[in-house]
Amino acid sequence: MSRPKLQIIVLFQNLGEGRPYYAHSPAPPLSGALVAGLTPPLVEVELLHEMIRPIDYATDADFIALSFMDFCYPHACEVARKFRKLGKTVIAGGRYASTFPREVIPHMDVTVVGEAEKVWPRVVEDLVRGKAGKVYEAPFGAPLDGIPPPRYDLVEPQFAVPIVTEATRGCKYRCSFCQLTVQNVPYRTRPIPDVIRDLTATAGLPLHKRKMAMLLDNNLGGDMDYAKALLREIAKLKLWGLGAQFSFDCLHDDEFVELLVRARCGMAFLGLESLNEPSLASVHKNQNKVHEYKELFDKLKRKGILTFTGMMLGLDEDTPEYLESIPRKLDEIDPSSVLLSISIPIPGTPFHKTVEEEGRIVDRDLSHYEGDHLVFRPRIVTAAQVFDAFRKINRHFYSVKSILKRWWRLVAAQTWRGDPASRLFHTAMISAVFLKLSIFQRDHAEKRVYASAAAGAEGAEANRAPVPP
Repeated sequence: MSRPKLQIIVLFQNLGEGRPYYAHSPAPPLSGALVAGLTPPLVEVELLHEMIRPIDYATDADFIALSFMDFCYPHACEVARKFRKLGKTVIAGGRYASTFPREVIPHMDVTVVGEAEKVWPRVVEDLVRGKAGKVYEAPFGAPLDGIPPPRYDLVEPQFAVPIVTEATRGCKYRCSFCQLTVQNVPYRTRPIPDVIRDLTATAGLPLHKRKMAMLLDNNLGGDMDYAKALLREIAKLKLWGLGAQFSFDCLHDDEFVELLVRARCGMAFLGLESLNEPSLASVHKNQNKVHEYKELFDKLKRKGILTFTGMMLGLDEDTPEYLESIPRKLDEIDPSSVLLSISIPIPGTPFHKTVEEEGRIVDRDLSHYEGDHLVFRPRIVTAAQVFDAFRKINRHFYSVKSILKRWWRLVAAQTWRGDPASRLFHTAMISAVFLKLSIFQRDHAEKRVYASAAAGAEGAEANRAPVPP
């Protein structure tokens, strides 16, 4: 007798299926493969990432599990409505469902609130028995031991780096714009053997995909002793390349940086957020120091580590003069790649509370809360100035000339201690990642941000009076 089928869908199309945008992302998010790994063998499992392919409503799956973030919530409701109309049982989970369950529950058959590890096997068992409850609540801040490895074999081949996992959850900092401030979940670490097992659970993957991995932590360096011990073990795996995310202050620890090198780290994601000290202070990102950026970026480049950094526009202390200065300042500090976005007052964060109380929210369509739209009035700059700065920065930073210059500075800065063949291989690898990221950012700006710029600027400027809650 055949098993029932579960399809896990990680949603991405926040503007609806009529205006799809498929991202050239090198790696998938973790949620889908992780939930697949948690699923007991009572069901057959499929995995679909909407960032690279559309939903198939003709699927023969019996159960549809939707994972989504805040900006995909309106889309999730529509997807659930379509599947339920077809007789499918729809389960919701993920960050938004866990943060605002009251909004989600009426639209779904089952809603999982909190981290899925401790409750998901029971959800599946109840679904198969036909006895599923309406809501399953996971323990708050539970230990992270005993989590099975993600199902990398289900990740679509379009992703160049399917090996994604996490070593920690949470962050010790409380930046006011960050979704992690909505619920004060403690910073936790996973057992190091479990992380190593994840990184080696690669049966069936081609060699080049078994040798590349990403740690999708919010801040790997939140517990520096743990991070160092983990990197020592990862170094033994002799990966071709590792991606990791951590805060700028970690780079003051020379041993940590050296261990990144030994673990074959080729890319580091850092939350730069702003080049304006008052803007950093306004969102409580006091661990960042603008005068240190260039030194720390150079430090990583000398080690052969590509820097990918997030940066926001439209923070409350941004000024017209600051926005105009950003292209020049980026050239000076020289990050390899920049993920440029418009600041988002994520519901539930202190930043959202501030702009809400001051009547500065001008757009309540949650599908616009993804960093491509301006949904509130900044205190000093206008919407038109924010979008104009985005366009100028992106077109300057990702011009062919600028890309080639940054690439050359990246490969020329390396101080290599190995043999020439190893250096050539490493240079080719980080060059490929650098090019992939550059193409991704250019494509995203042209297809998503520029399309919303005119309407966003007009809408924000038209709403000068306080908006009622």
